[in-house]
Amino acid sequence: MSEQVLSLEFVTRTGTQARQATVRQLVVAGWTGRDRAAMEKHIVELEALGVRRPASTPVYYRVATSRLTLAPSIQVSGGESSGEVEFVLAQFDGRLWVGLGSDHTDRKVETIGVTISKQLCEKPIGARFWAFDEVAAHWDQLVLRAFIVEGGKRTLYQEGPVTTMQDPRDLLAAWTGGEPVLAEGTLMFCGTLAAKGGIRPAWRFEMELHDPVLQRTLAHAYDIETLPIAG
Repeated sequence: MSEQVLSLEFVTRTGTQARQATVRQLVVAGWTGRDRAAMEKHIVELEALGVRRPASTPVYYRVATSRLTLAPSIQVSGGESSGEVEFVLAQFDGRLWVGLGSDHTDRKVETIGVTISKQLCEKPIGARFWAFDEVAAHWDQLVLRAFIVEGGKRTLYQEGPVTTMQDPRDLLAAWTGGEPVLAEGTLMFCGTLAAKGGIRPAWRFEMELHDPVLQRTLAHAYDIETLPIAG
């Protein structure tokens, strides 16, 4: 089984601990909208790009753990890819954690096959994670945001409450077939928000998960280097 070891920071009420964490399985959950109207908007966005409607919702795609990255930049082929801000769930040392990631996806290849497109691009994540049990009681108040830099200007690209997506416990139960838990070493991306102004590429992607109750924010950003397509 392929594994990836990442240097992460785990934040609890008692402090922050930096340690190596082994990811043994990477799952990307798609079509996870709690609000059917909002999810339909995102489906229509992708249909406009030629992406087929999902056969069912949610859908759980498997991606190689080697696609995960903490790096401040990624390389992509051509100018058809874009990021998506998502909260991510991870099971380490018997505890569930919540973090921040971008399901960066090649939109051109997505029109051919979603599963293939998920595999082609790196999946940037932030290094810092919160203990899920410490935010569970006020989960619905958390907010996701993403910004892109285009034409030299920082632009709000995505923004909305985590309630746009299904409750984490429901997503986990649907994945496992009943229990709201993840296998040890599993990391799951949990769905995204509609893009303001439509899905489009940019050379920089910035994202955050804000907790207004505990007054803290997870943040991560990365640059996108576009490699030429020779043929």
